[in-house]
Amino acid sequence: MSLPTRVTRLLGIERPIIQGGMARTATAELAAAVSNAGGLGIIGAGHMPTDELRRQIRIAKQLTDKPFGVNLMLLTRHIDELVAVVLEEGVQAVTTGAGNPGKYMDALKAADIKVMTVVASVALAKRMESVGADAIIGEGMEAGGHIGELTTMVLTPQLVDALQVPVIAAGGIADGRTLAAAFALGAEGVQTGTRFMCAEECTIHDAVKERVLKAKDRDTVVVGYSTGHPVRVLKNKLSRELVELDREHRTDEIDTLGAGKLQLAMRDGDVNMGSLMAGQSAAMVHRIEPAADIISSMIAEAEEAMTRLGQLPRG
Repeated sequence: MSLPTRVTRLLGIERPIIQGGMARTATAELAAAVSNAGGLGIIGAGHMPTDELRRQIRIAKQLTDKPFGVNLMLLTRHIDELVAVVLEEGVQAVTTGAGNPGKYMDALKAADIKVMTVVASVALAKRMESVGADAIIGEGMEAGGHIGELTTMVLTPQLVDALQVPVIAAGGIADGRTLAAAFALGAEGVQTGTRFMCAEECTIHDAVKERVLKAKDRDTVVVGYSTGHPVRVLKNKLSRELVELDREHRTDEIDTLGAGKLQLAMRDGDVNMGSLMAGQSAAMVHRIEPAADIISSMIAEAEEAMTRLGQLPRG
């Protein structure tokens, strides 16, 4: 797994692990730690003020001399200004979601910034490839945060069959076994988010990390179906209220109740009324540890799994 793939060559990294660009969670400290460990760290811009994104990028530059990137949520109102900061600061890569990056593609390419788009369907992946995406991140519904309808298991091979650019699998990937499975499906890299929430360098509130560590297999729920923008979160008082509103299709009330709740959880530590965006793989996260240990253990476990598969009897 330490051998080059198209993804590692594209990004100039040693290991094919990309850290999820989680808003309010993926700060410069985490991104730098992942990059220093050989993966690609990502700063989650979300709705971040322009000056704050610039500050985060500059902190990351102080903490690492390795490539790192920024996740851009394209529906953000001031996205033009955030893209301008990325261009001015010269980050090496961006991941994009919630929109089409075509408007910015020429400028990003001219700056030699690699563009990886997060998709949840084959049709959208083809469209992103056609506008110039360097790689496609296929995210299954196991993931935390905004999700689509397909699982990682069925989405990944369909993307591999449909595209010429490399595919990065995301959703439900939290250890070496799931990393090896992604490669078996044809992916050339993975994106991991939830496990990095419990990295030592992740700056979210300790109360949220504790909720992730205590999560069991059925402790996530999807809210917001009726809005057309479903989100996977850990169950809590907020999620129960959102589910009730969902059943009655009270979309305006869902939007009002959900406003500001990610900040309330990740930064303020309110695990009852905050939005605990996390994936189903939360049940596979058992300890708080350095990002470097997370990556090295994933690689070692993947190599062990692939060796074990190679020893299965044939015929």
